[in-house]
Parts: sequence; C-alpha cells; structure tokens
Amino acid sequence: MAKTLDVITIGRAGVDLYGAQIGGRLEDMGSFDKYIGGSPTNIACGTARLGLKSALLSRVGDEHMGRFILEQLKREGVETKGVVTDPDRLTALVILGIRDQEQFPLIFYRENCADMGLCEEDVDEDFIASARAVVPTGTHLSHPRTRAAVLKALDLARKHGGKTALDIDYRPNLWGVLGHGEGESRFAESAEVTASLQATLHLFDLIVGTEEEFHIAGGSTDTIEALRAVRAVSAATLVCKRGPMGAVAFEGEIPGSLDDGQTGPGFPIEVFNVLGAGDGFMSGLLKGWLDGAPWPTALKYANACGAFAVSRHGCTPAYPSWEELQFFFDRGITRPDLRNDVELEQVHWATNRHRVTGGDWSSVRTFAFDHRAQLEEMEGYSLKKGGAFKELCLDAALKVQGGQPGYGILCDNRIGRAALHRASGSGLWIGRPTELPGSRPIAFEPELGEDLGRLREWARENVVKLLVFCHPDDDDKTRKMQQARVKRLFTAARRNGLEFLLEIIPSKVGPVDDSTSAKLIQQFYDIGVYPDWWKLEPFRTGAAWENAVQAIERNDPRTRGIVVLGLDAPEAELAESFALAARQPLVKGFAVGRTIFGDAARAWLKGEMTDAEAVAQMAERYTRLCRIWDEARAGAREDAA
Repeated sequence: MAKTLDVITIGRAGVDLYGAQIGGRLEDMGSFDKYIGGSPTNIACGTARLGLKSALLSRVGDEHMGRFILEQLKREGVETKGVVTDPDRLTALVILGIRDQEQFPLIFYRENCADMGLCEEDVDEDFIASARAVVPTGTHLSHPRTRAAVLKALDLARKHGGKTALDIDYRPNLWGVLGHGEGESRFAESAEVTASLQATLHLFDLIVGTEEEFHIAGGSTDTIEALRAVRAVSAATLVCKRGPMGAVAFEGEIPGSLDDGQTGPGFPIEVFNVLGAGDGFMSGLLKGWLDGAPWPTALKYANACGAFAVSRHGCTPAYPSWEELQFFFDRGITRPDLRNDVELEQVHWATNRHRVTGGDWSSVRTFAFDHRAQLEEMEGYSLKKGGAFKELCLDAALKVQGGQPGYGILCDNRIGRAALHRASGSGLWIGRPTELPGSRPIAFEPELGEDLGRLREWARENVVKLLVFCHPDDDDKTRKMQQARVKRLFTAARRNGLEFLLEIIPSKVGPVDDSTSAKLIQQFYDIGVYPDWWKLEPFRTGAAWENAVQAIERNDPRTRGIVVLGLDAPEAELAESFALAARQPLVKGFAVGRTIFGDAARAWLKGEMTDAEAVAQMAERYTRLCRIWDEARAGAREDAA
C-alpha cells in the first residue's frame, strides 16, 4: 500500500491550560492560555510544522474541547481521520504553570478521559499501513485497553513495512505510581512499570527518553546499566536526552560513557519553560530520522526544536516551522532568550500564524461595512437600527459566500456588535476596526481601553484593522505621534495573537504620486511595524503598484498580502482599478463597502426598503464585484503566462 503519511502518533490528546502569570504559584494563577496538548498530539503538530505528513490516533470528547482539538489539528496540518470522538468520556485537561526556571507544576485531569478509551477497534489496518512510521508514547502502555490498541498498531506497522518508535514519556502518576498532586514528578521507581515497558521494547526501531526515562525502562538508576538492560531486550537505536548537554544516540552496544555516543550540536539558550521540550525534541528527531539524515544531523534538528520549546510559552505553539528552523541555523543565536529575539519571533509568527488564526487567505473578497460615521449621518439612523442593518449586511455576505473560502467582511463592534459576533466561526475573514473614524492624528475607539488591554477579549479570528491618514510630507510631530500609536497597537495585537491590518490613505492628506504609498510603507517598517495585511488605495498606475509591492516584499517577504480599498467609487472605476491591482500577485483581493451597501442603507433606514430587498440588493452588488475581481485576476494570470 502507498505510504501517504510519514508518521502516525498514538496516545494522549488533551487541552493544556497554561498559567499566564510567570513566577507565581499555580494556586494564584488568575488567567490561563489554552493550547492543545498531550505528547503524541504535540509531536504530530511539531512534525507537521517541519513538513512531515502527520496524523494522530487517539480519542477526544464529544464537546467543545474535543472539537477544539480536532479543529486545531486541522489548522496545524495534521490528519485527523484516526481521532475518534468518544460519546461517553470527556476530553483530558492539564493545568500547568511556570513557577521559575526549575519548577513547572502541573495537574492532570485524566480520570477515565476520552483518549484512555482508545481500543483495538479504533485501529484501522489501512490507516496504519499508509504510514512510514508509527510512534506511540508510554502512557498508553499503562492500561490494558489502550495497550492492546498500541500493540495492534505496532504489529500492523511492522506487517506493512513501517518503522516504529517509542517516546517513553514516563509520567509516574499516569501509571498510578504517584498521586494526583505529583504531576510534575518525572521519575519514581516501579518494577511493575519496568516489566511492562520491557515486554514491548523489542517492537521498536527507535526508543527515545531522558536519563530518568531510561532508568524506568531499564530498571536501574545507573544510566549506562539502564541503557544496557534496554539493549538486552531491543535492537532499537536508543536516543538518550541529557537536558542542557544535548542528546546521544546508540545504534549498537552501549559503551562505558554517554559521551561516546553519537551527538549533534547543542544550542546555549535561556531556559524559560521545559514543559513540552521533549515533544519538540522528538519532532525534530523524527524529521531527521524519516528523512534518512545521519544521527548527528537528526540530533541537531532535535536539539534546536527542543531549544525553541524551552524558550517560549506553551508546547505546540512554541515549535518552529521548517523555514524558521533553517533561518535559525543560517543566522545563529543573537540572544539566548529566543522569545525576545524580535527578528526570530517575526519569522516564527509569519510562518505559523495560519495555525493560530486559521484560514488560507490566498484570496480575500471583502464586504466592508465597518463604517460608523457615514452610517450615523444617514437619515433615519439610530444605534438599534444601525446594528440591525449591519446584520443584514452580514446576511448578504453569507449569502454570497455560501460556505466557500475566500470571502471576508470588515465589521465594527460599536454599531455592528451582533453581526460581528455572529460572523465568528462562519468561515469568513473578519477585520475589525480600531481607529476613531476620521481621526488625525490617529485616535483609538474607547472600547479598546487606555492600555489597549481590551484586545484580550477579541475573538482570535478578528484581524485588528487600523486606518491612518498619513503622508510622507507630514510634519515631524504628527508623523512621530502617529507612528508611535501604530507601533503601540501593532505590539498589543501581536501580544494577543491577533493579525494586524494597516490601512494608509495619503490622498486625503496631500498630493500623491507613484512613490507616495511606498515611502509610507517603508516608514512603518523602519519603526518595526510588520503588518500581516496592508490595505491600500486603488492606484492609477502600474508603477505605483510596483513601488508599493517592492517596498513590502523587500522588508517582509512573508506578509499575508494586500487588499485594495474602494473609496466609494462607482463600479466602473472599481473594475478599472481591479484590473490594475490584479496584476500584482501580492494583492489578494478587495475591501469595498459603500459601493455595495450605500443605496440600501439610505433606503432601508428611511423605511423605503424591506429587509429582504436590502439583502438581495447588497448580495447582488457584492456578487458582481467578486465576479469583476475574479475576471481581473484570471486575465492578469493569462497575460503573465
């Protein structure tokens, strides 16, 4: 059977609730960040980030957290057909904290949890046969039901020519050796656990663990003796992790010193959080192993991925993409606290943001109805009626979208709150404005709070949109004031895991030429602002577009792209501007508002149009603009070919 997958991991799948406060007791945590977790789940995601085709075999509950895991796995690029939804058990939870550089308290909530319901019937032969490697972790060897499932998967993998690997991943309290309050403990002697592990070790081609994990697998607290005991029952390559001293691989007999094993280069970085570091290490190791790299190279990947993990908050979110890893190798370490390395963090964000915010936005045809001042000035407006009209705008957008990708909206929270919240989860790209309409120098909507702290309340799929009226000829005071406020909002958006769209309109401030917007773009990059999206005016010349695109790509080759705005232009003018913009691959679509909703808003607010008529008219105009854009893009591609 064709091997369509590189690796299937087997075992724990849960939700990690990470304490957001660093240096405090777990008892005193006031808020938590939510991530997917469980070693096999982390490894599946970590290997997917490195370019492997990964899958998970596990179970989740039939509830919100189970759906979160499934959805996040898909965002990470992990195949989920092996993840069974358990109708009777709840998804596992783990509460974790970072007390200091030595203490990382955690509590497992896993009593009869969903992933421990994994059974032999969940193991499909064709699924296992499709993978080059099967990788369980130790916890699922601790219970008869899950152990049977793991052994069946291993037998099938070997039957179909697949490789097998074990991450020992010893958690004493998950084997019943220690109590619930001992989740942080990584070692406790148990002859029963040793015997249980040793009965399976012959089934593996690769066995990975810390020194303490080999102690439990080998039944000795002398690492060399433990490794030799494992070697006596298994011909697998043994990889022993040694913390800050890196790791060593042994393919044959175990020598008298750990220093005599094969090693890869280490990376001297500051330890911030050890939780999940082993899973990051295993991800890098599997990448090298399955690529057929020599052990020193595989260990280099593993050590680097582990270094990223110990430098950041969370497990899976900390792991690097393949592009990020290569950037790290090429550039080297510039500061040991990697999480504060601005250049590296930009690469990390840009190459992984789709896993945080979701969506493949190679095309974004956007209905913009985030207008506030323009709506408030219309005859018949009230806050209640304005909110109701924006729900009609959303109805029109959803009608055109029809569940297909590539459509978006811009919607505010002040008037359009109901529409904004209803749009979440619809599959639409959602931009949300932050500027006080018409403000120059830029001012923010009061709802953000003086410290912009209310961004933490935003849905993750909301893109922070900021419109700035600016010009290269602005006086020094105005330019510096606006730039400082843009940088402040950009920083807050990034801190909250939100994408950032910067819209610049110089034509409302002063005369423009083919270089005006490009100069502004460069000014913002010069102060360290890296928008995920740019929203630009519809330029009248190809030279203006080329200058703007070059300015963006020169500074940030990983940007999401550009959307072109409408400025209430007639449809014929928009068609002309679309044809010019569509020649630039970096332009992903448009964001047009009043051309779509202006007539309907004026008539509906005065009571001269029904809900259905308003929705129909806006949907028809939005559809027409989408068609014009698609035709312009298709024509540009034909010309380029």
